[in-house]
Amino acid sequence: MAVSYSTTLKTNRMQIMSDMVANKVAAAATGTAAAGSLVIGTASLSGATGVLVTIATTTAPFTISGAVATLAGTPLSATASATGTAALAEIRNTGGTPIVTGLTVGTSGTDVILNSTSITSGQTVTISGAPPSTITHSA
Repeated sequence: MAVSYSTTLKTNRMQIMSDMVANKVAAAATGTAAAGSLVIGTASLSGATGVLVTIATTTAPFTISGAVATLAGTPLSATASATGTAALAEIRNTGGTPIVTGLTVGTSGTDVILNSTSITSGQTVTISGAPPSTITHSA
């Protein structure tokens, strides 16, 4: 049997995720918020390995509505630091700790949608509105 979560629980879990990206204390959502980041990388993305571009989030990184977290402040842009083919993405807190991992990257049907997965060092990479800026809680 599949597990299902109540809407309230889904909303709370998504808010905790957003608070963790902003370095707030999740249990009380307190503390000074800090910008996290959306890191886009190659298939070998891990820590500093395979990073193509790091795009800063706002200090309130997501707006939450039910089971959906929408990246705030879009469009967001940054200059690519490396050249390669984008395949994976992570959402990290200001200290670089991954909060959400395993996000897929592509030109359609993926978690993060770009105009092209071919990224060149020095290129401006922009994340705009939905769908590339939403995360939906499952079940």
